[in-house]
Amino acid sequence: MTKGKDKTAETPLMKQYNTFKAKYPDALLLFRIGDFYETFGSDAIRTSEILGIVLTKRANGSASYIELAGFPYHSLDTYLPKLVRAGHRVAICEQLEDPKATKTIVKRGVTELVTPGVSYNDKLLDHKQNNFLAAVHFGKKDLGIALLDISTGEFLVSEGDKDHIDKLLQSFRPGEIIYLKSRKKDFLSWFGDGFFTYTLEDWVFTQEYAGESLNKHFQTLSLKGFGVDDMEDGIIAAGAALYYLGETQHDKLGHITSLSRIDRGQYVWLDRFTIRNLELVYSPNEGAVTLLDVLDNTLTPMGGRLLRRWILLPLRDKLTIHERLEMVNNLLNSEDFSKEARKHLRQIGDLERLISKVALGKIGPREMLHLGRSLSEINSLKMLCEKSELPQLKRLAEQLNPCHLILDRIKKEMKEDSPALAIKGGFINEGVDADLDELRQISFSGKDYLVGIQQRESERTGINRLKIGFNNVFGYYIEVTHSNRDKVPADWVRKQTLVNAERYITEELKVYEEKILGAEEKILELENRLFNELIATVSEYIEAIKLNATLLSRLDCLQSFAKSAEENHYCRPELSEDHVLEIKDGRHPVIEKHLPPGESYVSNDLYLDTETQQIIIITGPNMSGKSAMLRQTALIALMAQMGSYVPAKSAHIGLVDKIFTRVGASDNLSSGESTFMVEMNETASILNNLSERSLILLD
Repeated sequence: MTKGKDKTAETPLMKQYNTFKAKYPDALLLFRIGDFYETFGSDAIRTSEILGIVLTKRANGSASYIELAGFPYHSLDTYLPKLVRAGHRVAICEQLEDPKATKTIVKRGVTELVTPGVSYNDKLLDHKQNNFLAAVHFGKKDLGIALLDISTGEFLVSEGDKDHIDKLLQSFRPGEIIYLKSRKKDFLSWFGDGFFTYTLEDWVFTQEYAGESLNKHFQTLSLKGFGVDDMEDGIIAAGAALYYLGETQHDKLGHITSLSRIDRGQYVWLDRFTIRNLELVYSPNEGAVTLLDVLDNTLTPMGGRLLRRWILLPLRDKLTIHERLEMVNNLLNSEDFSKEARKHLRQIGDLERLISKVALGKIGPREMLHLGRSLSEINSLKMLCEKSELPQLKRLAEQLNPCHLILDRIKKEMKEDSPALAIKGGFINEGVDADLDELRQISFSGKDYLVGIQQRESERTGINRLKIGFNNVFGYYIEVTHSNRDKVPADWVRKQTLVNAERYITEELKVYEEKILGAEEKILELENRLFNELIATVSEYIEAIKLNATLLSRLDCLQSFAKSAEENHYCRPELSEDHVLEIKDGRHPVIEKHLPPGESYVSNDLYLDTETQQIIIITGPNMSGKSAMLRQTALIALMAQMGSYVPAKSAHIGLVDKIFTRVGASDNLSSGESTFMVEMNETASILNNLSERSLILLD
C-alpha cells in the first residue's frame, strides 16, 4: 500500500479508522465492525503473517483499495496472545453504541491498548510467572528501575549501578521495558536487544511528575510510608510505569495498593552469569531441568510466582531465614496438618489475578465463583490453623480474612453453572431480585401463557381452530379461518386478510408482546447491573484479599520446601555468622533427580573457611564431576539462604553475601574477544566486587 493511496477520497468508515490509527501509529489497531475485528493496510499485512489468516482487499473511496485481514470478535482470546507474543502493541477499538440505535456511522473508541508488558488476559499469562512491565530511568549517578505487574498489582522499585539493574532484568525477565528515548544507545549497549522495549519522552522521567502521579494514585502526601523516599531514581522509574498504564487505557488501578523496595543489601548478589550458569529458573539449553523444576511443589499460582522470586533473591538476614526453616521443620513434623493444608491450598484459585480483575472491572461471572470458592477454602484453612498449637500457624489464622460478607453474597447471588462471560447472561440466582424473577417468568413461560390465551379465547368464541402466531410487521396475532369470521368478538382488531384466513390483534396480546419482546434484553441488562453492584462491593475488600494472597503464597512456598525435603531426603542447614562453609555428603539437587534408574549420586564433602582453607582447586579428567561439585556447592548455599532444606547429610553455612560463577566462555565472544580475554575480564570483575563473605566458583 502506497502513501498516495492513503490520501485518496476515503469512505466514512475508513476516515474514522484513520483517525484512530493516527493516535496509535505504532500499534496494530483491531477495529470492530459488527461481529469482526478488522485490520487494514500495513497492519493487515503483519496480522495475516502472524496469525496465518487470509489477506484481502476492500474499496477505500474512489479508485483506491486497501489491504484487509480480520477475525470473528469471539476469537479475540485466541488471536490476541499471538500478536502480543510477536512483540506488538495492540489497540482494541470497540463499537460504543448499538448500530441499530444510530442512522450515521457507529461511534467507536479505543478501550484498551495491550502490550507485551501490560495485559491481564489469561491466555497471555503464565499462571506461575509474573508478567512485569519494567521502567528504567538513567539518573545522574545510578539507574532506577520499577517493576509493575498489572495482573497481580505488584509494584517493586530499586536503584543501583548498571550491573544491579542488569541482574534485576535478567532475574525478573519483564515482558516489556520502557525507558527514555534519548538513551536508546546506552540501553542497547548495557542491556542488549533481547527485550521488547518502548521509549518515552524526557518529561515523563522527571522527579516532579513521578512524585505527583504516585502520591495522587496512592492518595498520600509523601512516599515515606512505603520506605522508598530515598530512592529518587527508582521513584522516577515508578512514575513512568504508572504513566504508561494510563497511556494504555488502564485507569482502574485500585489493586495497586503499595510500592515495595528491592534493597540490594537484603539479598545475596547473583549476577546474570551466575543465574544462567546455575540454571536457577531457566536454562539456555533446550529441555534442561532447572532448580525451580526440582523445588516447585507449589499448589497455587501465586505460590509458584513467589517461589521463583525466592530462588532469585536468597536472603542475607539470618533471623528471616531461620523463621522460614522453622516453619518448614514444623510442617515436616505435622503430617496431618500438612496433608489437610495442601488439600485446601490446591482448591484456591489465583487470588492476586482474580482481585486485580475486580479492580480493573474485567472479572467474569465464572471467575467471581472461583473467588467465592477460594474464600471458602481460606475459611477452612483459617479454622485448621486455629486448631494448631504452633505459634506461626496461630498468627497465620489471625491474619487470614475469609471476607464472610463477600463469601455469603457470592454464594447467594451467583449460579453454580455461571458462564465465563457476563454477556451470555443466566448467572444471577433466583430470589435475588424480584424484577429479574418476574422477567424470567415472562420469558421462560411464554409458550404456556400463549397456550392459555388460545384456550381461553377459543372457549369464549367457540372457534375451535383458532391459532396464535407472530410476525415482524404487527407482532402477535390471532388467526381465524374465513368460515369462523362471524364468531369474532367486537374487541378483536383486524390487521390482515389472507386467502383463507383473517388475522386479528387484541389488547391482551399487545401488552404481553411489549413484555416478552423486551424481557431478554431487560434480563441481561438487570443481571449485568446486579453483577456490577457485586463487583463494586468486592472491590472494597481488595486489600484484605491481597493480604490473603500474600500469606497463602508464603505458606505455599514453605510447604513446597517441606515436600521437597521429605521426598528428596534433604537436611536442615545450620546458618551462622562465621566464615565457615562445611557440607557433609553434599549432592547436586538437579542431577540426583535425573540419574538413570538404580544409579545413586556420589556425594561429596566440602570445607572452606578464611583461616585454614580459603581456596580449593579441584582437578580430574573430563566427566569426573568437577563442574557438578562446583555447582552443587553454590546451590546448597543458595537453597539454605532461601530458607529451604538442602541435599546433604549436614550443612553448616556461614552466611554468603555474593555468589560468582564463571563456567566457560560467556556471550562476549561475539564482540571479537578471545575466550581467554573474556575469562580474564570476568575474573577481574569478580576480584573488584568480592567481599570476605563472597563465594566464587571458577570452572
